[in-house]
Amino acid sequence: MTNANTNAGNLHHLFHPAAHYASPDDVLSDAALSASEKRIILSSWASDMFAVESCPALREIPGMERPIRLADILAALRKLDGDDDDPPRGGGVPMRLRRPWAAAFRRLPGC
Repeated sequence: MTNANTNAGNLHHLFHPAAHYASPDDVLSDAALSASEKRIILSSWASDMFAVESCPALREIPGMERPIRLADILAALRKLDGDDDDPPRGGGVPMRLRRPWAAAFRRLPGC
């Protein structure tokens, strides 16, 4: 006897998105999903829970044939938020004062 709820065709797309979507772009292009539902799916895929131990830039989602790049998931989330521009630049060298104590002795304007 088989349980109808375990059939891939009967799985709810929010609870088992890997059974319905092969990529972040597939999630974005599904007109039946609201923006919130898309965000839920993509955010869950981006979770460290699915990070590939030897390569944290990849996510291995149970039920998917191949790992997905975290960069692709984050790009899809940016598109969802209406930010289609290039991804933010990586962090640079933080700006530091040569003499950190000098900031404490800086005069305020008008003093």
